[in-house]
Amino acid sequence: MSTRLVASSVIPGEPPVLWSGVFSVDGGQTNTELVVFDISPDLTGAVDPDPDFCYGTCTGSKPTDPQPKRLEPKAVLLRQNYMTSVLAVRQRAWMVFFMGTSDGQLIKLVVDKNYHPACFTVLYKANDNHPVFPKIHLDQVDHKHVYVALRHQVKRVPVSNCSTFTNLQECLSAQDPNCVWCSSKRSCEFEDDCKDSEWLSIPEDFHNDPVSYKLERSHVGQLKLIVQTHLTTSQKDPSGFACQFVGAFGEMCDRNNPPPQFPQCTCILKSGTLPDEGLNLTIRFRLGTVNFTEQLKLNNCSNIRGSPSSFLCEHCVKSGCGWSKTGCSWANHGEGNASVCQTIKSKMSFSPPEISSISPRVVSFYGRNHAVLSGYNLSDVTRVRFQRDTACAAQESPVWNNTGVNLTFHIPSTNYKGVVRVCVILPDGSCHGNGTISYQSSPTCIGTEPNSTWFSGKRTITIHGSNLEFVEGVIHSHNPQEVTLPRSSNSVNLTYETPAAKSTQKSFFSSVSLKVANETLSCYTNFKHHPDPEFITFKSLTTVGYVLITLEKKKDELEMTTAELSVWGVHGGKQHPCIMTGKETSNKTEFFHCHIKNTPNVKFQQLMIMYGGKMITLDTTSSPLFFLMLLVFLLIPLIIVVVVIVYRSKQKKFTARMNKMMEDLELDIRNDIRQGFVDLQTEKADLMENVGAIPFLDYKHFACRIFFPESDLLMASCIKDMGQDAVTVQLEACCQDLSRLIQDQLFLTSMVHALEEQKSFTIKDKCALASLLTVALHSNLSYLTEVMEVLLQDLMQQNSSGQPKLLLRRTESTVEKLLTNWMSICLYGFLRESVGQHLFLMVSALTQQIAKGPVDSVTEKALYTLNEDWLLWQAPNFTSLKLKVLFAVGSDGEVSEPLEVQSLSCDTVEQVKEKVLSTFRAKFGFPYNTALRDIRIEYEKDGSFLPLEEVDASSKVIEEVTMLNTLKHYKVPDGATIKVLSKSTHPPLSPQGSLKDDENFSGKYFHLIDPDVVEDQGKNPERKKLKLKEVHLTKLLSTKVAVHSFVENLFKSIWGMQLNKAPLAVKYFFDFLDSQADNMKITDSDVLHIWKTNSLPLRFWVNILKNPQFVFDMEKTPHLDGCLSVIAQAFMDSFSLSELQLGKHAPTNKLLYAKDIPTFKQEVKVYYKRIKEQSPVTDSEFTCFLQEESKKHENEFNEAGALKELFKYIQKYFKEIKDKLEQNGAPTELTEQLHHVKNLFDGLKSCSWN
Repeated sequence: MSTRLVASSVIPGEPPVLWSGVFSVDGGQTNTELVVFDISPDLTGAVDPDPDFCYGTCTGSKPTDPQPKRLEPKAVLLRQNYMTSVLAVRQRAWMVFFMGTSDGQLIKLVVDKNYHPACFTVLYKANDNHPVFPKIHLDQVDHKHVYVALRHQVKRVPVSNCSTFTNLQECLSAQDPNCVWCSSKRSCEFEDDCKDSEWLSIPEDFHNDPVSYKLERSHVGQLKLIVQTHLTTSQKDPSGFACQFVGAFGEMCDRNNPPPQFPQCTCILKSGTLPDEGLNLTIRFRLGTVNFTEQLKLNNCSNIRGSPSSFLCEHCVKSGCGWSKTGCSWANHGEGNASVCQTIKSKMSFSPPEISSISPRVVSFYGRNHAVLSGYNLSDVTRVRFQRDTACAAQESPVWNNTGVNLTFHIPSTNYKGVVRVCVILPDGSCHGNGTISYQSSPTCIGTEPNSTWFSGKRTITIHGSNLEFVEGVIHSHNPQEVTLPRSSNSVNLTYETPAAKSTQKSFFSSVSLKVANETLSCYTNFKHHPDPEFITFKSLTTVGYVLITLEKKKDELEMTTAELSVWGVHGGKQHPCIMTGKETSNKTEFFHCHIKNTPNVKFQQLMIMYGGKMITLDTTSSPLFFLMLLVFLLIPLIIVVVVIVYRSKQKKFTARMNKMMEDLELDIRNDIRQGFVDLQTEKADLMENVGAIPFLDYKHFACRIFFPESDLLMASCIKDMGQDAVTVQLEACCQDLSRLIQDQLFLTSMVHALEEQKSFTIKDKCALASLLTVALHSNLSYLTEVMEVLLQDLMQQNSSGQPKLLLRRTESTVEKLLTNWMSICLYGFLRESVGQHLFLMVSALTQQIAKGPVDSVTEKALYTLNEDWLLWQAPNFTSLKLKVLFAVGSDGEVSEPLEVQSLSCDTVEQVKEKVLSTFRAKFGFPYNTALRDIRIEYEKDGSFLPLEEVDASSKVIEEVTMLNTLKHYKVPDGATIKVLSKSTHPPLSPQGSLKDDENFSGKYFHLIDPDVVEDQGKNPERKKLKLKEVHLTKLLSTKVAVHSFVENLFKSIWGMQLNKAPLAVKYFFDFLDSQADNMKITDSDVLHIWKTNSLPLRFWVNILKNPQFVFDMEKTPHLDGCLSVIAQAFMDSFSLSELQLGKHAPTNKLLYAKDIPTFKQEVKVYYKRIKEQSPVTDSEFTCFLQEESKKHENEFNEAGALKELFKYIQKYFKEIKDKLEQNGAPTELTEQLHHVKNLFDGLKSCSWN
């Protein structure tokens, strides 16, 4: 056989120079080996003269070529089929190899300095069998990934899966030199990710276990336990090494115990003996700051007896004892290496088993159930062993059935594709026979043909895909307990018969899954079940020699073929087969044609039809036309009389029903008006009990939500570190130069004006520019304030000739957005200390008031609201319920103390869950430890618990619209017990239990508002009662009364003045506006009032009132947004100079606060007057305030990220900015500095990866 080099890689590191290669033993790709050679140059002999260089005399003749040197391999590391590529790297003293295979796998093999390989692992396996290309590349940036090229893609695969190991034992047992146990993080990490902490890892040579031990007994009977740790530590001097040996009754060691010396501990046992049943021992290790434990069970070596066998020897060595010629003894009297067990021959008498065949021999990597092994002398076999590689732990499977010549067993799953060796194990532990099993890719499914069946089942379906010969069964989701066995299968096709379904009136979808060993793989999700085909009648036509039959069937979506139909004609008790010839379709009928041979002059009155596994009988329908017409003439007079009687009866019932409906309507309106009056007179602010801690956002998240309300990308770049790469130093230099450039006021104002003059520079760009400047200059707020004032003066000059009252009304320029950001920075402290609590209480009170009445779960409309557009005026009658809620503790059925929760009979299951969690937080001051979507609830009924779900089989359906289940639907009474469970420990019975689970919006749902479909009133008259919207408008007023005190407190906290002083920024900016009005000779006081209103309440406070999620960690629903808009409108009306003219057709949001607005206006005038009368803020005082704000938040933002985004605008409009600088008479140095910054950034782009 010829040997061929397939792929190779040099092993980096110190001398000697090692080279690895994948060789094909047979010249193909089937048998391949990974071999290591030492290719270090021979430095002991004379140096060969260089033929191209003369030292002295040139003879003109070249030396003869040296003979090639034959190299012997240092080691054969791995024999594995189909290897195609290799990459070698070093990790400390270990060699790490990555091999690709021709069946799409990436294998990792670690080898110690003695060329001892550990068990290889599979880092990636493709679903298909496309080969890995010969080159594998290491990621040169992080050295934590490799790039693997396959047929249609390049995969970036991690070199290790350290994060999957959850504890130290798993981390070390993985035998992966890339992974270390990080002390500070208490997790398994890459070594580079644990630089600032102590860590533990595997040693420089191979050991199966992190801890090994042996038991020695001295001649005086003293027992000594010697424990060896096989670890590498980051500590240069592991002096803090300690061990503690603890048993069931405390410390197990003698006081004269020798001190521990890393990596070894010794314990002289107090008792001197070990009990027959063994001794359980816990060893606690401490190495620096790392603590870990090891559990041992010590066995008395003298008690390990039996007939000598490899099994008994392995048990002896694993127990820390030694093996000698006489059997098992103490470690100091025998051999403690497991290799001695391979030489022991059993004294038990068994006939050696032989393996002749295994069925199946090829399986997917999920394994196979009920495999059969055939051979000879199998009677004594107890287990079947699967050995992947000599370095890997073997897998074993018990024998389920043994006839002496056949064994039944399960082939276990594995994580790789390839060949494993199989042998059978006898009771003495010896393994005999030599079989193989090949693991391949798992089955995949493309689709089914046909993709539908009938309810009675037994339709033959063909599944198309790959590796389908490994499928053991097919499962349909409507009947998951029934597994259908394939009728036939090969690699690409599988046929089976569909299971029957319960007959329903409507078609339904099910999903098809493939059963492979103990795994269930999804195949096809839109398999449809239809009612059985409906055969109407048949016609027969007699011709010479045979009878033509035309069978009529109602058209459906089954697309039945002639091959799926068998027909027999029945005559005289005999069945005559009808041979199918074709199929036609016309309008709503399908016609199947067949003929019956050798039946002259026979008239068939009956057919037998078989499809799937169902047989039906069809009779011909024919009656004389005369009898039919006679029957019609007799029935016509009778029908007329019946119609007249029925019409008069229905007319009387209709009149009576209309009168009753009018009476009910009048009574309902009276009740609704009376209830509205009662609510209005009795409503009081009793909403707040305990809202817990106020969830304020930190400063940087508050600021970024104000700065970038619509751009998550800009927010992320300005709030998060960008990370380090190879050009960090150059990037810092670029940013520093750009930072110095924008610190020049002439440049910055010229740049802003140049950009705003461009038509392509949109309002969105202006806002982004303002916010990026705010972040970039956040460390110098004094300079930012100066620039803002200059830009504001320029804006005022532009509007002086037009409409000065429109100044600052909208955000249409950069400086207007800059003013918004500036106000947010300066007023954050005032907002958090003085206004935040009142704002949170108002929002919480509003949320509680909305939840007091019915809320439609689909539209979110509510009976209690401030916004007419969100008023649920169609609300049905409801009752209040007090529920006793228990929380499940663990998975053993224990429950907490009961919690009383207020709910409504019309609440959906999800709304009940929300109220339970809200009540829990209100009572205990902190949220429940499980999220809303991860809990489910059950109702205790008659001693058992009934699961409550929004959508289930009992849900009411009107046409195609499903009504969500409520407490009333489940008939939950007042005082009922509800249990809260976690879905992780108590999974739901159905995949969709609520409206939120319908992520694809495949269904239509309704709750309290009826769908726009026709429904019989007689079925549910209560839902069809007429409701009038105007009757429920008093609910708006009662909601306003309930939250009014909170709104008043909020407004007064905004325009109130603590210690008769407004916030410094407000006083400073209002004085700035006063001075600008004087400079521009504006004498109209209304203009100044509008400027102040547009700059503070409209620009800042309204934004906060409408968006509390900018200040708190909370979610704002559309309904809450609608209510906050009403309050914000009332707030702005309080600052308006014009009088409101309201009539009966005025919008309700204006009418709601109409009586309160005049009072608010007076308070606002006093507020403005007191600010004007307040003593001015000196420049030094305000500068000191701004410097403190900058320093307080100096490390909150990524200024480099903002500068990088700013340069994108400079680069796009570079020429326009340069022209504007020249137009404004900028010095040459400024232009040169601009060019310098551009060159730096251009150089950065050319040398870094995009």
